[in-house]
Amino acid sequence: MSQYFEMGDQTLWNALNGAARLFLRHMALYEAEMDLPSGIGPMEADACQIDPTDFKVFVEALLVGLGQVACGVACLSASVCVDGGVTPDEIAAVRGELEDFAGEVFEPFARNDQRRWGQVYVRGLLTDGKRKSVEPMAARLGEDGNRQALAHFVTTSPWDPSHIRARLAWKVEAVIRPTAVVFDDTGFLKDGDASACVSRQYTGTAGKVTNCQVGVSLHLTSPHASTAVNWRLFLPETWAAGSPKADPNKVARRTACGIPDDIGHVEKWQTALDMVDETRSWGIDVPLAIADAGYGDAAAFRLGLAARGLNYVVGISTTLSAQPGQAVPVTGDYSGTGRPPVAKYPNKPQSVRQLVIAAGRKAAKPVQWREGSRPGTGRSGLKRMYSRFVTLRIRPAGREIARATDGPVLPECWLLAEWPAREDEPVQFWLSDLPADTPLTTLVRLAKLRWRIEHDYREMKQALGLAHFEGRTWRGWHHHVTLVSVAHAFCTLQRLARAPKGTAPA
Repeated sequence: MSQYFEMGDQTLWNALNGAARLFLRHMALYEAEMDLPSGIGPMEADACQIDPTDFKVFVEALLVGLGQVACGVACLSASVCVDGGVTPDEIAAVRGELEDFAGEVFEPFARNDQRRWGQVYVRGLLTDGKRKSVEPMAARLGEDGNRQALAHFVTTSPWDPSHIRARLAWKVEAVIRPTAVVFDDTGFLKDGDASACVSRQYTGTAGKVTNCQVGVSLHLTSPHASTAVNWRLFLPETWAAGSPKADPNKVARRTACGIPDDIGHVEKWQTALDMVDETRSWGIDVPLAIADAGYGDAAAFRLGLAARGLNYVVGISTTLSAQPGQAVPVTGDYSGTGRPPVAKYPNKPQSVRQLVIAAGRKAAKPVQWREGSRPGTGRSGLKRMYSRFVTLRIRPAGREIARATDGPVLPECWLLAEWPAREDEPVQFWLSDLPADTPLTTLVRLAKLRWRIEHDYREMKQALGLAHFEGRTWRGWHHHVTLVSVAHAFCTLQRLARAPKGTAPA
């Protein structure tokens, strides 16, 4: 079979029906994530029409979202936005507020010069400009543009970023009132191999395996705002001395990069749990965790959240196996000799995809989870974010789950699947241990809350220079991302303070 995509007077032919259907499913996910129509019409008789205008806008927005072009936005109000940062006039208008904010967040610094250069560095990140590395920032900062002092402050000065993150978390928690902590990771693409923890590894930033660093982040998140308050630089196995996959050249670079001897390879899901523990030690305790399938597929991650008393809504892959919720273990007849039979489920577990497809398309119910940013028919005049979802009660299977369970009965939880009306099968899956009486709308809104983190990354990378750090050290990387989070939090709090009452600015 084949499928044809008609765009104006051009016909694009895809000889593989399955590949074309996979492409359409990906487009549906990106449409929902970015709140934009792709311009690709429904497939009818193996052919569909493409609106060239909508498709062009969609592709350009997708490239921005993937970090392939620079079109980020940093805003100090709900109505004023600029590409690449904040104008000097806007900075001047909020200079006093910025200094007060920085004074509170940078209070843990031991010396006055650290407080000064911290505030100057954040102002440099906020100020309009394409590059937010030290040299171009210094050139834009006028009389405060001391390149040597800024470089020393971010790269060498011995301050602990965790103290600044704690102050930042206290500051934003009171305003954002987070409903969840959200975990994710993002890539920092690199050309060479001299920077700490650079390796060939997969990153969603590039959508492939490439030469990069990967940072894991924890965000305090509510439906109307979010801010990254904790970071870790992921150390690949190639940088871990004693690992079977250790690269001698990379291990030898640890000293030059200032990587502490006690830092080894830790899986990202375990890093996320470690960050929860640290964030709780600051007095920040949010009872719900959200993450994508890169974390949710790890049974140990879900068990770790449960052990910490955190409910979760996490993405999962289609292959995760489970028993139906109504399944019960059965004990076979005992012959009277040998070991007595052990209760077990009579049927093998199925994949979550199989369970949802067995429930059928008719089990999907329509849900609107928020209003987007484009004009539409919502109460505020904006487009409604809408799709169809299936919920099932299931019992996730697997050795780790069985070992952690007392008795033969596997714990029951929610399976949520998005099944758009025009799709032949579900396109996305989540697992949640929220109570059995949790409404469908609540599950969907929480599952979709992760979109805010993509917004955070886009703003921090494209407007605030998250990926512009040119230093090579472990300490410098953690200092820089912490200061970017301070700048982003300032923008977020300014927007919330200036937004009209009752609105929820992005």
